[in-house]
Amino acid sequence: MPEILFLVHRAPWPPDRGDRIRSWHMFEALAKLAPVHVAALADNAADMAIAHDKMTPLCESLAIEVRRVSRPIALAQAVLRGEPVSNRLFGNAALARRVDALVRGGTISHIVGFSGQMAQYLPDHFSGRVLMDFVDVDSAKFASYAEQDKRQPLHWVHAREAKRLGDYEAAVAARVDASLFVSEAEAALFRDRSGLGSDRVHAVGNGIDTAHFDPSADFVRLKKRKGRLLVFTGQMDYRPNIDAVRWFAQDVLPLVRRGFPATRFAIVGRAPTAEVLALQDLPGVEVTGEVPDVRPWLAAADAVVAPLLLARGVQNKLLEAMAMARPVVATPAAAEGIDAEHGSQLMVADSADLGAFFARELAILLANPDTAAAMGQAARARMIARYGWDARLAPLGELLGLPA
Repeated sequence: MPEILFLVHRAPWPPDRGDRIRSWHMFEALAKLAPVHVAALADNAADMAIAHDKMTPLCESLAIEVRRVSRPIALAQAVLRGEPVSNRLFGNAALARRVDALVRGGTISHIVGFSGQMAQYLPDHFSGRVLMDFVDVDSAKFASYAEQDKRQPLHWVHAREAKRLGDYEAAVAARVDASLFVSEAEAALFRDRSGLGSDRVHAVGNGIDTAHFDPSADFVRLKKRKGRLLVFTGQMDYRPNIDAVRWFAQDVLPLVRRGFPATRFAIVGRAPTAEVLALQDLPGVEVTGEVPDVRPWLAAADAVVAPLLLARGVQNKLLEAMAMARPVVATPAAAEGIDAEHGSQLMVADSADLGAFFARELAILLANPDTAAAMGQAARARMIARYGWDARLAPLGELLGLPA
């Protein structure tokens, strides 16, 4: 009887942020193939308790430990050991012992690791099949940070992490049976960097629950307020999201408000940093913090914006907005990997003068509600046709050698 060990860097429940959305649906897909043992980390005790309550009845076994290493300590440990900082941030001796005991028990036939940081828990000698879902090429993200921070103290930290993590990713991929990435662009980048071929490196894309993210679904609606509403959703202590909303609020929104003075920009998402909260001092900017459900905000939006200047893989926030039949204006980085027709299903602001182009496309949508509505409906139709989770994760069974 096959049994799967699922190693995941954040306990998958609740699926309320991009990484947990993917890992939750992956857990559900794996559970259809064989009993699943889950070994995971949690950011805090509350997250651990919530995940335990939901997942314990669904797993063959469940091991969750709270990660407690701070970034400064992780950096110091990584430098001393010659390791990536990312690994030290997600290193946990208690979880490693629990994984080791589980593997030694002899019932585990397959292992799936989710996010590169969890590769450190893979056993040295394991005869079963191993998949590693890197999701994104994280080392490339840190290389981008280093390029942005050339004159900043963090340049050395990010440049080091890009090199160490890149070497580590390639070494892990060489030992496992298959490596997964969220888009073909990420997979192609990794093939080029690692030297591995398409038989070892695969794209397995994100999906969307179009029954939940449905504008006609049963959820509490926002009260209508004066003016047009632009919405951004995301985890607001994540640097690419912080940079995105700062740029939009400071450089793009004022251009939009010249033609539509009452336009509001809502930044919707948990854990806004002080830098994000300070944006509320700008005209028209609202920071909600964590909300119980993003659908009311998406449904109320005249347009959803994805002004990411740095992004890797497929952005769940775009899939959600498009499934909610909202017109979306995105940067090329945010739109990468999304299979949609630019212009009719998704507006991509691809221009040397990115801010002015972004504002101009938004102004067209705000001035033409019928055009905006048609784009939203076309976007939803695309999500229904191409982005169901079952279809997206169907390759897992074949990659693991397990019949569906």
